[in-house]
Amino acid sequence: MPNVHIVTDSGAHFTTPHFLHQQPITVVPNKISIAGKTYREGIDLTPDEALRLIAYQPYAPLITSPSESEYAEVYDRLSRSYDAIISIHTSRELFPSYDHALEAARQFSSHCPIAVIDSQTMCAGQGMLVKVALKAIEQEATLDDMVRVVRGAIERIYSIYYVETVNYLLQNKIMTPSHTILSAMMGIKPFLGIEHGRMILMEKVRTRAQAIDRLVEFVVEFADLEDVVLLQHKSYMSEQTRMVQDRLAVDFPGQYFPYALYGPSLAALIGPDATGIVVLEKEMEDFDDEF
Repeated sequence: MPNVHIVTDSGAHFTTPHFLHQQPITVVPNKISIAGKTYREGIDLTPDEALRLIAYQPYAPLITSPSESEYAEVYDRLSRSYDAIISIHTSRELFPSYDHALEAARQFSSHCPIAVIDSQTMCAGQGMLVKVALKAIEQEATLDDMVRVVRGAIERIYSIYYVETVNYLLQNKIMTPSHTILSAMMGIKPFLGIEHGRMILMEKVRTRAQAIDRLVEFVVEFADLEDVVLLQHKSYMSEQTRMVQDRLAVDFPGQYFPYALYGPSLAALIGPDATGIVVLEKEMEDFDDEF
């Protein structure tokens, strides 16, 4: 079995960040510019600190993905100790991390195979894919099999976000000016999803009660869950998250629904006041084996 290391960018978000220190994972940080000052995501600022800063700014922060040279430096160092690298990145439709990593990887393919993967998602979904890769490294015999497992999981990751304000959506061209004006006039709030790697407007609701209903309905649509996380903009459990957890406990007795603060890279796209759910659906073959 090859000795394989995982590389990802800080667009990936984990409910228990400390586990990174116990695993063969390297996180290359994005840079986030807030009010004219630039920070390394996850190093100079915690998610909690970043969201507090972002909340006071009228303009969306600027996210700069790791450069080709930064990835090349990481790959060069790891290639001396590992047989292969699996490099998992935020959707190329959202940030250029994947493209930069792919260019860097071409410099090392001759002596250290590097599989560069577009997660087609970000935040908790990207973090889930990293965990899938960790499991594949333990269970699969070859790099090709590991990559096959990770790519297969991409199609089973689903995300939905309820957004309180639309300023960032307008600035990031996720909503058009006409939709933004209509939302403000009618007091309706957007639901966003990630499809084929793109952040898209799915539907709108008028009240938080309707938002909670829709978040619950989103999860109930799945037959079985391999992983799930509720994302919120507060470090402590919000009332909205608690209500969603209580509702889901009825439909999924015994299932744990952890919550986490979402990361600055996602906040730069959708704002510092969203609530979301990310699901990794259980693979159907595994589900069938239980019967």
